[in-house]
Amino acid sequence: QVLLVESGAGLVQAGGSLRLSCAASGRAFSAYTIGWFRQAPGKEREFVAAIMRNGYTTYYSDSVKGRFIISRDNAKNTAYLHMNSLRPEDTAVYYCAATPQARNLGYESAFDYWGQGTQVTVSS
Repeated sequence: QVLLVESGAGLVQAGGSLRLSCAASGRAFSAYTIGWFRQAPGKEREFVAAIMRNGYTTYYSDSVKGRFIISRDNAKNTAYLHMNSLRPEDTAVYYCAATPQARNLGYESAFDYWGQGTQVTVSS
């Protein structure tokens, strides 16, 4: 069992940057792949990024690739999503999620544990 708590909600101007954090409970954090998803108003939840247990392999959706960076610090039981060059269409509730799997990470169903979400709003 993993508890995940996101933080870093904020209002950012287009072109700006924001860092989200995902704090996890317990020393078992390092055993889980971490993903970030987001859900914009009126849209389904979509995959944003994922990082493997070792912290060296990452995946990104096409919409954020080159702008966002996912990272983790296993010693701190925390994962991060560094968001740069933000656009209004990035506005969404962002969720971190955890799974012991290393496959099918672009899908919600691959993840067992979810945080409560944190709001990111990018103004025009």
